[in-house]
Amino acid sequence: MSDSDVGATGDTVTDDAGAPEPVGAGGAARRRGGLHRRGRSRPSSTRRALEWLVIIAIAVLVALGLRVFVFQTFWIPSGSMYPTLKVNDRILVNKLSYRFHGVGRGDIIVFRAPPKVEQACETLDKVLVKRVIGLPGETISARNDNIYIDGKEIAQPWLPKHDPNTTTPAFGPRSIPANNYFVMGDNRTMSCDSRSWGFVPRSDIIGKAEMRIWPLDRLGFF
Repeated sequence: MSDSDVGATGDTVTDDAGAPEPVGAGGAARRRGGLHRRGRSRPSSTRRALEWLVIIAIAVLVALGLRVFVFQTFWIPSGSMYPTLKVNDRILVNKLSYRFHGVGRGDIIVFRAPPKVEQACETLDKVLVKRVIGLPGETISARNDNIYIDGKEIAQPWLPKHDPNTTTPAFGPRSIPANNYFVMGDNRTMSCDSRSWGFVPRSDIIGKAEMRIWPLDRLGFF
């Protein structure tokens, strides 16, 4: 908020003239007729070491490729997404998710911090995690502890009921530009989010948080 065995070639037998022949039904018959099987020498320690280096190199490249293009883990340093995410939780982020479908309301996303974050939140964090609340082209506002999209109250099933941390102070209305998103932390009382510094451009989204992978007793998908 991560190996295939290399097979050897088949055994061969050698006829009297020295020509190699693959082992098979015919080869077995010839062995019974007097042909002998040439023994294979054991691979040298240098060769075995090289084979393992190749396997390890491939594994590292695959892992790096997955990290760069597919999945990446992130550590949660603050309580702005409490109670969904707690301090020291680790999440797995799918970096390909939004190549196949659009960003949805309620998605938890990881994104590069917009320029205004440093001043508005007094933080040097370059990557943030929040929940998508408003979508491009919508008008969002809050009153009476409820969120309104285009004047209509929306359900927020991701927030626990009667939790003082999830109380939403009034704001807005604010119009969301095209290709931008309005994000908020679940811990509304302490989250520095779009209410303070504006919108998240689509191009700044790193990926969708798919699951919590640590601690193990809270392992699960979002």
